[in-house]
Amino acid sequence: MSETSSLVLNVSQSLSGRQWIWRHSSLDQHFLDRQAQAIAQKASLFEVVGRMMTLRGVSTENLPFFLSPTLKALLPNPSCLKDMDKAAARIADAIINHEKIAIFGDYDVDGGCATALFSDFFSMLGNQAISYIPDRFKEGYGPNVQALEQLIQQGATLIICVDCGTAAHSVFDQINQEKTDLIVFDHHKSENVPNIYATVNPNRLDCTSRLGNLCAGGVSFIASIAITRNLREKNYFQTNPEPNLFKLMDLVALSTICDVMPLTGLNRAFVTQGLKILAKRERIGLAALLDVAGITQVPNAFSCGFALGPRINAGGRISEASLGLQLLTNSNPFDARLIAERLDTINKQRQNIEKDVLDQATEQAMEQYRQGNAVIMLSNPKWHSGIVGIVAGRIKEQINRPILIGTELQDGTVKGSGRSVPGLDLGAAIIAAKQADLLIQGGGHTMAAGYCYHKDKSQKLHDFLNHYLNQATHYPTVADLEIETVITPAGASVELAKQIENLAPFGNGNEEPLIVLSYVHIIRTDRIGKDGNTLRLIIQGEKRQSLKALLFRADQNPITVFLEDSQNRQPVHLAGWLRNNQWNGKENTTFFIKDASFIKN
Repeated sequence: MSETSSLVLNVSQSLSGRQWIWRHSSLDQHFLDRQAQAIAQKASLFEVVGRMMTLRGVSTENLPFFLSPTLKALLPNPSCLKDMDKAAARIADAIINHEKIAIFGDYDVDGGCATALFSDFFSMLGNQAISYIPDRFKEGYGPNVQALEQLIQQGATLIICVDCGTAAHSVFDQINQEKTDLIVFDHHKSENVPNIYATVNPNRLDCTSRLGNLCAGGVSFIASIAITRNLREKNYFQTNPEPNLFKLMDLVALSTICDVMPLTGLNRAFVTQGLKILAKRERIGLAALLDVAGITQVPNAFSCGFALGPRINAGGRISEASLGLQLLTNSNPFDARLIAERLDTINKQRQNIEKDVLDQATEQAMEQYRQGNAVIMLSNPKWHSGIVGIVAGRIKEQINRPILIGTELQDGTVKGSGRSVPGLDLGAAIIAAKQADLLIQGGGHTMAAGYCYHKDKSQKLHDFLNHYLNQATHYPTVADLEIETVITPAGASVELAKQIENLAPFGNGNEEPLIVLSYVHIIRTDRIGKDGNTLRLIIQGEKRQSLKALLFRADQNPITVFLEDSQNRQPVHLAGWLRNNQWNGKENTTFFIKDASFIKN
């Protein structure tokens, strides 16, 4: 529990049961204030925005890199990644010698984007590679012997695995590597690397690159730079055009956002620059998906994570695994539109399946939570394996605990996916469980992991994870809200909202600033949207300034009943996000509600 002195407006229990606390900083308060003022003056910003930047580690010295993150300033030397030079040289030779290259990718957004990135990159270099995305249900995660041998039969003398392969030791050991070289570009944690030509993974134990926050799309983009450099050294471009690597940035941005990588440092540059490419709508498939998803404004991290990502993922989760890759590499507007509409339909089916599993899993999760488990571990033979990861994420948000949810298979194993909470490394816990012989397979990163175990080891595995992640028992049921500033509706100006946009892109590691609107009167409420699940409020401050506020997923939010209660119109504090909107050429602000609290006397 946080100290009372850190409470915002004395809110120790909001309408959703949360504490509102000030966002903490390791900086001395006096120094923080001075730094905020210096940033505000240098960048001509409100002091409160300068404070938000200071809380994110921005100083007057690195302010230009934060406001305008460029690849030129932040890209590392690719050689810092273990095995990168070796991998780049081998791929460059394959390009020069016109070898048949195959790309084996994972079936999620990151894997699809990384596969599409290499496919486009090789096309720019005059090599039409084979792309392969496995079927989640028939083949499972990662490389499998049958698929790799099929690619060898098609003439592939080089197979590149992206977003998978680091843990595929036994599979690779069965492949005749005299017929083909195997290279992995991955970011998942594993005990050790396989015995293949090269494994480029910033999270391998002997890699000193300090780039462990990159997703596979980011690693693959850096690889494209290394390969281009090697080809240049070999004079390839004396007779061939150099590739325009910047055109690949939309894929890097999308994969970074959807794989929930921290949007700081190099990733911030990847996403900032990649969103600019995405906004041009030059990638036919993504342009079609933006239209189908109803994204009319300039795409941002939110629209990538909540509109594009789930639709691309839907094919791999419950239907045709290769649909996402087909969309990302399609150059025919008509075909791209059909694929985008197909993915949209599949995503709606996924949502219906997800709701049924969520209802069942939530009930069981609450029982385990009441028993005092640090980790919630569930499985059921009827739960769809393609959506257990999403459900784990939903339940995690409800009870603030690491959640593992699996599907029980006919062979007596359980295959599942887990999601963690900030501060707890689930990937490391899964690897430790594998080392303890409790898992058949397992790997992942800090916030998410995949695994497979024999059902008869379920209790031992649960006990192990409860012990390994025991710190979770000290977490509150719902996470505290870290507030950055308190304003009145009168202060909720368009200019403030526009200045806050300087902190974008928002996401993991760079959360959108949570703001409290204090002493708010609710004037009117109504339901809007196709399903009526968005609550719209007209609110006023003490000086009668009106402002529109929205609450999404109102039916699932415990604060809805209080906000809609017209018989109880006492003033409230609202916590949420202030955003600038444009409509019919006019700018205005909207407040997006996260939480609310009645005002205590």
